[in-house]
Amino acid sequence: MIGRIAPLGWHLQVHLDAADIGTYRDFLNRLRVPFIIDHMGRVEAQHGVGQKPFLQLLDLMKNELAWVKISGSERVSRAGKPFHDAIPFARRLIAAAPDRVLWGTDFPHPNVKWMPNDGELVDLFARTCNDDDLRRKILVDNPTKLYWADATRK
Repeated sequence: MIGRIAPLGWHLQVHLDAADIGTYRDFLNRLRVPFIIDHMGRVEAQHGVGQKPFLQLLDLMKNELAWVKISGSERVSRAGKPFHDAIPFARRLIAAAPDRVLWGTDFPHPNVKWMPNDGELVDLFARTCNDDDLRRKILVDNPTKLYWADATRK
């Protein structure tokens, strides 16, 4: 499949738990197309930013083809609404690879424990990232680079 999508300039979106990154690390590092780890790897906030799966995710972000979506705070959170315990994870991912971070609400939020309010998720992102230039990078520049690479080459 990779051989078929690479000439098209496409990428993969990988939906896995951070705990599985160790298992799939070699596979991910062999990919020759950009790939996105969705939902911050669905780390478990109650185990803190020092947990091995999250550290493996941060290490994976050294791979220039690795991207991460800092979405799914409702999946990461242990505390529930307003999902503030997901903020330190998103901030660390932004610091690790600011040029390869994406954000989204994850609408329509399938299979979640707590149904989020999308407006509140926008507010949560604003609280997570309070630097205007960095916000623009995550919300505009990075998605443009990944999804519309041809437009950025002109």
